[in-house]
Amino acid sequence: MRIVDTHLHLIYLDKFAYPWLSQRPKLNRQWDAPSYFAEAAQLGIEAALHMEVDVPEREMEDETQFVLGLDPRIVGAISNARPEHVDFPKHLDRIAADPRIRGIRRLLQDDPDDLSSGEVFRDNLRRLGPLGLTFDICVRPDQLGIARALVSACPDVQFVLDHCGNPPIASGDLVQWRQDVAALAELPNVAGKISGIVNHAPPGWTPETLRPVVEHMIARFGWDRVVWGSDRPVLTVNGTLTQWVEAVMTIVSGATVDEQSALFHRNAERIYRL
Repeated sequence: MRIVDTHLHLIYLDKFAYPWLSQRPKLNRQWDAPSYFAEAAQLGIEAALHMEVDVPEREMEDETQFVLGLDPRIVGAISNARPEHVDFPKHLDRIAADPRIRGIRRLLQDDPDDLSSGEVFRDNLRRLGPLGLTFDICVRPDQLGIARALVSACPDVQFVLDHCGNPPIASGDLVQWRQDVAALAELPNVAGKISGIVNHAPPGWTPETLRPVVEHMIARFGWDRVVWGSDRPVLTVNGTLTQWVEAVMTIVSGATVDEQSALFHRNAERIYRL
């Protein structure tokens, strides 16, 4: 199965600052493109979309341009941005000038809940629609209602929910997450990204540990609105890229080839214009 990875992080400590890494010692080292593709190519991953790695604001644009020049298999990037800023349109003009930039992300999970409810934020996001640019939403599970409000307020923008909404798998209680994901999936302008969930699972997880989350995402979003992402290297805190690919392959093994193709590459190519 041909795979497009929609959520690759690359970390170059010799090029950029990553303040958040001081709290994540297992990740605080170089994670470069050659080491990723050495494993990824063996798994059928033919192309990857780089996801911004929360570098300081002054380095956001430089990070995007740097990673896009590393390997031709990095076919696009989701760039960091600050839509809450009144001068965002100028930043957006620069982003839109580079067709390799497929969208933006502004992490919401560690910021005040009302960040995305401001009119400046929402008005700026609405500018993405006519440009064909996406917005990746990364929120905590208790913020899924906030995500729904944002998606509803920007109906002409294509959103992608990162990491299945970060379900609390290890807790064993997915009731509220299921309800909130279902409500979000009712909106047609949001897709679900099956990524980043191994770090919410208990150590020693198996495909069956993850199956309820993956199957609920597919059931609610449908095969035409789900994409796959590795979240490498963050996933290595509780697993490997190989384990993650093999787990999802096992979970969807009963699906048709067409359905699996939609998840692993076709939807990504359409949604992110690859």
